[in-house]
Amino acid sequence: MYRVLLADDEGIAIDSLTYIMDKEFHDKCEVRSARSGRTVIEMAETFRPDIAVMDIRMPGIDGIEAIREIRKFSPATIFIVLTAYDKFSFAKEALNLGVMSFLTKPLDRKIFVDTMNRAMADIDRTREQRSRELSNREKLDAVVPMIESGLVYSLLLDNSPEVTTNYCHLLEIPESYGFFTLLACGDAEGSNQNSIHSDSVFFSGNSDHLGNPIGTGIRLQKHYAKIREIIKECNAHAVIGPIMMNKIPVFVPYESSKMEYIDRVRLIDLVRDSITRLKMDTGVNYRVGIGSVMPLSDVQISYQEAIRSLSVNNETISHADDLPVSCTYEQDYPIGLEKQLFDSVKNGEIRDAGTYADQFFSWMEETQASEHENNVRLKTIEFVLWAEHIAYRNGGLGLYRFADRGDYLKIVCNYTVKELHTWFVTKVRDATAKIADKSKSSANSLTKRAKEYIDSHYANDLSLDDVSRELNISPYYFSKIFKEEEGVTFIEYLTGIRLSHAKKLLAENKLPVKEICAAVGYQDPNYFSRLFRRSEGVSPTEYRESH
Repeated sequence: MYRVLLADDEGIAIDSLTYIMDKEFHDKCEVRSARSGRTVIEMAETFRPDIAVMDIRMPGIDGIEAIREIRKFSPATIFIVLTAYDKFSFAKEALNLGVMSFLTKPLDRKIFVDTMNRAMADIDRTREQRSRELSNREKLDAVVPMIESGLVYSLLLDNSPEVTTNYCHLLEIPESYGFFTLLACGDAEGSNQNSIHSDSVFFSGNSDHLGNPIGTGIRLQKHYAKIREIIKECNAHAVIGPIMMNKIPVFVPYESSKMEYIDRVRLIDLVRDSITRLKMDTGVNYRVGIGSVMPLSDVQISYQEAIRSLSVNNETISHADDLPVSCTYEQDYPIGLEKQLFDSVKNGEIRDAGTYADQFFSWMEETQASEHENNVRLKTIEFVLWAEHIAYRNGGLGLYRFADRGDYLKIVCNYTVKELHTWFVTKVRDATAKIADKSKSSANSLTKRAKEYIDSHYANDLSLDDVSRELNISPYYFSKIFKEEEGVTFIEYLTGIRLSHAKKLLAENKLPVKEICAAVGYQDPNYFSRLFRRSEGVSPTEYRESH
């Protein structure tokens, strides 16, 4: 349905236009009319026409002035100008107002109908575009929470730089730092009903001091959209995770590595206003724990600080930087070097682990050994045991035996500092090598099984998901390790296997090319031929003739 407004001071002209509209467009249009500039403006305010057919010369306010006024409150209206005069005298001003077409009197019926059809086509295109935009917005509104939950899971569980970077790209997050806030809800403070105790990264028992966490968490599901809306109003860049029992983790990107005092105060005030609104809208009590700013690679620490912030007192809002919930280091302690060392151990990076171990021990020799030699020895055994703990935890050291490290204490006590330096670097490298060997062995085993499966099933309609399911690992992980081990992607390897078998069958010259195509797993002979030519430089038929 199109809303059409006809404006002309001549009654016969209005009747003529109305008659044409009725005969040509029937019930496609709702038509109204006016006979003065003032009347057409007042009618347009309530009618909001899609199309306005305007006579230039009307008593009082003329057509051009009326168009200018209507444009202010109805910018999407399409205007068609009628004039019995030389239209070029009005053309410049009318074009500036976005008039679609000029029609001269006496009006040619066919030209008028064609012009109306063009205007309606423009309206249809605009409506279709608006519909697509609304549809895309609805889809985006549905997808964004899933992407945000994916980033939260990635930061807390996986923290793979590649996966995190992809999520940040999708969410347009350029910052390299951030912090976690943890929103906890409950029926009433002080109650401990339905408490759950767990060592999970997500839960910390009922340490938020709020009652009935399970029941409240279930009821909170229906308020999730509203909670997202309120949090986004406070910080449009906040990344909101899923409801986990009675808690919602929120990751907030941050532009620098440290939050200044004044910014921390503002943040707490903003959070206080937010939870006041949340309580009013959902009828649930809230507490918020806030972690300190961390690099994305260490943001799990911020989450753990947020958890501990909730547990150390009963305040509605607790910030880690205001509470004794995190470890701080003396000014000259190389915490960055320590982190690099153990990150390298965890990742099985033998050379880097040895380098950082050497640098760390050199720092102890240069700054601590002369006055605190016993502390150097303690730190040495602490780091070696922790590196081996990581290796045990990752399966690199195999069976744990209680007595395996019985000589460590004697070594640490009796070695010279120089000997201890060598022993320290060697043990760290050995632990890292065990992790690397375990990881490589696991990858080799998976890749070997994958190749065997592909070699046996290449003739089937085989996909990456099929092989991943057979190996019982995720497609992402399988794709990653297969490329690392084989130097080619799964598809490239599968294609190579299929074409290799195709060449053997072509050389035997027993089957038609179409049957060979099906025999090696391709259903489309044309696609098979293009793939073969791209690989071998000749068509399957030409290959057969040359062999």
